Amino acid sequence: MRRSFQFSLMCLCLTLVACNAPVLDQASTSSLSDQRFGAIEGERLEVSCGQCQFGMQAAGCDLAVRIEGQSYFIEGTSIDDHGDAHGETGFCNCVREAIISGERQGDRLVVNRFELLPLKGD
Repeated sequence: MRRSFQFSLMCLCLTLVACNAPVLDQASTSSLSDQRFGAIEGERLEVSCGQCQFGMQAAGCDLAVRIEGQSYFIEGTSIDDHGDAHGETGFCNCVREAIISGERQGDRLVVNRFELLPLKGD
């Protein structure tokens, strides 16, 4: 009888733990990583063409930033504002660094400061 009671109590505890445990699927995991930042101020970050260098899905070539392994399209400046994107050192052919300030809005980063840093060795 005592073993039966212990077994029942253990099953009850496991059921309660399982019912209260959050279920993390791919959608909720990505939304958790998206909530890591709202605004950034003067951060040195990797920037490049989202499609050519970061593997993002969209038509054409668009400027993007990589923050903690996640890529976001940039609004507030464009890929063509910083020279020939398809040139040897352009965003479609290499990953650059920039000092950026801005705020995440949905799946984009709206920048109010974008200072492209010179390539190493320049």
